[in-house]
Amino acid sequence: MGILLGLTAAVCWGVSDFVARFASRRVGSYRVSFFIQTIGFSVLMFFLWITGNLGRLWSAHGWHGWAWAVAAGVLNAVCSVLFYHSLEIGTLAVVAPISASYPALTVTLALLSGERFSVWRGVGIASTFLGVVLTATSPMPENDASGKEQAIGKKRHMLSQGVGWAILAALSFGVLFWILGFRAVPALGGLASVWAIRTVTGLTLGMVALPAHQSLKLPRGTVWWLLATVGVLDTSAFLANNFALQWGSVSVVTVLASLFSAITVLLACVFLGERLARLQWFGIVMILAGVALVNWR
Repeated sequence: MGILLGLTAAVCWGVSDFVARFASRRVGSYRVSFFIQTIGFSVLMFFLWITGNLGRLWSAHGWHGWAWAVAAGVLNAVCSVLFYHSLEIGTLAVVAPISASYPALTVTLALLSGERFSVWRGVGIASTFLGVVLTATSPMPENDASGKEQAIGKKRHMLSQGVGWAILAALSFGVLFWILGFRAVPALGGLASVWAIRTVTGLTLGMVALPAHQSLKLPRGTVWWLLATVGVLDTSAFLANNFALQWGSVSVVTVLASLFSAITVLLACVFLGERLARLQWFGIVMILAGVALVNWR
């Protein structure tokens, strides 16, 4: 069940990021991040209300679990800002795979926390992780080489900036999912931990908007359909991921959930006509092989 939910989280996040690309171009990445949290929080509150779980959020939970959940919410807001900023000032083909490398830190922290798995499952985790990095990488076509050489001075400065922010994003995501897997979810469960993350992340982005000179003006028009889609999918992904962490290995779930970047690349290939390089196809093969090995008992 943990593996299935981890894959479900990857699909939801992959589709969510693909749709968010169009919303971000219309209203800006910061506003998209904030309204995604708001919509997700509203949908989650409605779900908790109709299922009768709203009153159970605070029952049988100590303050330690809530403290970790609050820390995860603040860190999630930081992760989002770092990731979008790296895409803004850096080169997409470079910063995307670096940001998607966060499972390396999460798996390391999981092992240091005492988690163990079989040799074959370890090989599957490594294969899936490398496949994600390769698939998220988008090499520049050969016929663009001359253009790259002409702009090498400007690109080099942008590249160094983007890499730094992408590394910080990957490190933050790595710590975030370790906190979820070993601290927040075990103490609060899947629903309460997602509620806490949605609440704290939205509040953090709202409070930081003014000093960061970011607009939270309400969007107009059909962009709300895009925001609603992203908000529902992103919340669903967090729910699937957190419930997966209850039933499965943190290392396995984290790596499987990180497949979202590969899914986003595939959607761009199918719907936007973007071509996949041979290296990316090889990455997809590694992912499929890795998922098969992860299921090896």
